[in-house]
Amino acid sequence: MTPENQQLIDARKPIIDHLKVELIKRLNLPLEPADIHEDVALLGSGLGLDSLDALEIVLCVENAFQVTIADNNIAVLRSINTLVDFVLEQKKGGVVTP
Repeated sequence: MTPENQQLIDARKPIIDHLKVELIKRLNLPLEPADIHEDVALLGSGLGLDSLDALEIVLCVENAFQVTIADNNIAVLRSINTLVDFVLEQKKGGVVTP
């Protein structure tokens, strides 16, 4: 593994962990963080979340990471990984503090 890949993995892990904990808490999901795979669909057939849950996810990410998700950017809500990619891209060059 290259040092760059390791650095990216190290940057993603705390964001993933914090995001899972926050989503479980805010959405009252009967799950543990380890139960949520990073690539499972958040909406629809994956975790079975609906449009009201989508709004809660947006608020969770915006409050936890001080970023703004545009109303028309529903693609970032696809999975934990797409949310983490979005947060990292928004914070590019900055420090991400969950």
